Amino acid sequence: MFCFRIQETGIFLLLYLQNNCEKDGSYLWVQSTRGRYALRVLVDLAEQNTSEYIPLKEIAVRQHISQKYSESIMTLLSKAGMVEGIHGKGGGYRLSREPADYKIGDVLRLTEGTLAPVSCLECGSDPCERADECRTLPMWIKLDEMINDYLDDISVADLMKQDSKELVKSE
Repeated sequence: MFCFRIQETGIFLLLYLQNNCEKDGSYLWVQSTRGRYALRVLVDLAEQNTSEYIPLKEIAVRQHISQKYSESIMTLLSKAGMVEGIHGKGGGYRLSREPADYKIGDVLRLTEGTLAPVSCLECGSDPCERADECRTLPMWIKLDEMINDYLDDISVADLMKQDSKELVKSE
């Protein structure tokens, strides 16, 4: 179980995101290892603070991610233009822009496909036949906005800060 806190006007919203989502979408958004690892890799590259290419093996070792899984993440990030890569001797990866220019919401939407808390709010989903009478839809829409606004307000540079724990407000 993963705990996610969002603060808005003094009200704390605590969501328990479960790894065993039901197919009907009745559970909230689940953050996969791919999304979490992609963020760790981007922070790692940013902390190297170099224009040189960092070998994938070094990143994988530092982040305790298998090299094979790291390769799949880097391929995804590279195709999206978030990192630049060179293969062969002296090869590796580096950021394609400044750490402050990477919004966490963008990275997670790339790796997860959606941040929507329920399936009826996913981009491209069929309209829900109950939308007109759904008493909970406004709540889910607001939650979707809060999640996206929160994650779009945090950058890789923010995660690099020593005090990045302040991004999660405590009660």
